[in-house]
Amino acid sequence: MTRTATPVDQLTHEEAAEELARLAAEIAEHDRRYHTEDAPTISDAAYDALRRRNLAIEQRFPELIRADSPSRAVGGAVSEKFEKVRHRVPMLSLDNAFSDDDVRDFVERIRRFLRLPADAELGITAEPKIDGLSMSLRYEDGRLVKAATRGDGQTGEDVTANAKTIADIPNVLSGDFPAVLEVRGEVYMTQQAFLALNERQAAEGKQTYVNPRNTAAGSIRQLDASVTASRPLHFFAYAWGEVSAMPADTQMAMVEAFRSYGFPVNPLMQRFTDPEGLLAHYRLIEETRASLGYDIDGVVYKVDDLALQERLGFVSRSPRWAIAHKFPAEKATTILNGIDIQVGRTGALTPVARLQPVTVGGVVVTNATLHNAEEIERLGVMIGDTVTVQRAGDVIPQILGVDLAKRPDDARAFEFPSVCPCELKTPVVREATAAGVEGVVRRCTGEFACPFQRIEHLRHFVSRRAFDIEGLGEKQIEFFFNDEDLPVKSPADIFTLEKRDAENLRKLKDKEGFGAVSAAKLFTAIEERRTISLERMIYGLGIRHVGETTARTLARGYGSWTAFHDAALAIANGDDQAREEMDALEDIGGAVIDAIARYFGEAHNRALVEKLAAQVSVIDAEQVASDSPVAGKTIVFTGALERMSRDEAKAMAEKLGAKAAGSVSSKTDLVVAGPGAGSKLKKAAELGIEVIDEAAWFERIGRQGV
Repeated sequence: MTRTATPVDQLTHEEAAEELARLAAEIAEHDRRYHTEDAPTISDAAYDALRRRNLAIEQRFPELIRADSPSRAVGGAVSEKFEKVRHRVPMLSLDNAFSDDDVRDFVERIRRFLRLPADAELGITAEPKIDGLSMSLRYEDGRLVKAATRGDGQTGEDVTANAKTIADIPNVLSGDFPAVLEVRGEVYMTQQAFLALNERQAAEGKQTYVNPRNTAAGSIRQLDASVTASRPLHFFAYAWGEVSAMPADTQMAMVEAFRSYGFPVNPLMQRFTDPEGLLAHYRLIEETRASLGYDIDGVVYKVDDLALQERLGFVSRSPRWAIAHKFPAEKATTILNGIDIQVGRTGALTPVARLQPVTVGGVVVTNATLHNAEEIERLGVMIGDTVTVQRAGDVIPQILGVDLAKRPDDARAFEFPSVCPCELKTPVVREATAAGVEGVVRRCTGEFACPFQRIEHLRHFVSRRAFDIEGLGEKQIEFFFNDEDLPVKSPADIFTLEKRDAENLRKLKDKEGFGAVSAAKLFTAIEERRTISLERMIYGLGIRHVGETTARTLARGYGSWTAFHDAALAIANGDDQAREEMDALEDIGGAVIDAIARYFGEAHNRALVEKLAAQVSVIDAEQVASDSPVAGKTIVFTGALERMSRDEAKAMAEKLGAKAAGSVSSKTDLVVAGPGAGSKLKKAAELGIEVIDEAAWFERIGRQGV
């Protein structure tokens, strides 16, 4: 091992080639002893040092990378499919900021929430937002045991074998690491590597790829890990999930700990104490963006102090203590070839522009939303026009304007249809607003009789955020909707597919696009979703105005399917008390309640729901801390709290398993009142509800304050 003493930057070309050959053989032998004989002859740290040296030499001499390189070694056997991994700590998304004022507001919101004095320092980190694929890496006793994609934030895909082929990801940690450590970060591909890959693909007559981000994501999701191993992927570590013992108490120090364990971390990460410092760093990163060598789409800001992060907590699917400052949208010009009408799940008719294909921000765009008839009129756009298209991140492209100087003589105006494009040709109406003014949205009046709406409801039902049935995507839904042997017209029909298939002479396995294996996998996937969480059940129904966050609020508010179902029916039947109780839930307002009343008030919908409920088992909503003294209770905070902000109080209650309501009702268990409490305090007295002050609240939950 004399050659290992020579610094990598001093190796000659010949010496590097010799050492790479020796390292490949030596590491392969250690892998055989560890995996096959279960009798390793070197320590984990020594083994990882060999791999890191191999990687360092390859990075200096990329032309010498061998076919049998350890950095390309497949970490495990090829899987039939990816197993699902439940994240022990959810991988949440970030809210976005698009302007300097958004960033200043973000900092000010944090100060208000924490009630920080004007002279109190608030440290916030800033780092590039890598445009790649989020990954969670679980280490036990320093060895990589599980790698998973972000997925829906709660559940991801097991890609352990693939992750082990990425040279930047250590199989064994260095240094003084915790016994259990989940490191999170981004898998990405450099622009140079992406272009080289496309050149190889083209030379071999194979399909080329669109952009580095999608190529990196597709490379990770290969069922054959050897394909992943052949792709030049990289990794930056910047966050964590479950940790048995925190090695640091700040964001900066945690990332530095990752570096000491052997992970690459972004060198542009810095700490600032005011929004102007953050914005200056944002502009610096934006200016140097083109020279980084990898794609970024913004800058991420995070509160540095982990204790403050804990106090700030989360709202919906995002942390209060972090935000992504996105770069401005990229634009391009192209020709508008036509306008199609899409009918959504709620019957809304949306005009979609068909464009001459154009690349915007590295993505080929062929369609863009025109929102509604009023937007077409506002833009003054005609078919045949030259238009400016904008795209920002994953946002649907949109048309910004028209170049009238380039309008052709044969350009023609678009007439918005007065009837639905479905075969029923049902009338299209404009809904009135609460003030009685005609709205801009035009809707098909066919409801569930309209095939477009029925199909869209089914697609929504099986979508990732709802029932998430693997192998039952948009194309499969359309197939089953139109199939004569196994028609699926309502969600309940999905759960009777296997039984009906067994009774049919013509089996699913014999139909084009299926086979014995794929049919069996589909039936298994459906069966796995026969037991579903309450929030997914509510969201999957497709009730207008009930998105993921609202579904989660309703699930936590009612706790069980029976309670929610009965309350919805009562509201549909005009029960004022049931309506008042739903209105008391935080962030549930009149529009949501009216939508639930309309949904459950329609006979077809009620029949659909009852048929579905007979086929599935709904899991009660989980309580965050069922052993706390306020778990399961409905609490209202009112008045001017002195030791914490109202938002922080609500967040604290929810973490303890309570339900924070916005108004007092007969279902309220406790009112915490500060100075200046008014009508809510009066109503609590009328209803005989217990009222305590802020000090008694902290005593009740066993804390000294914040």
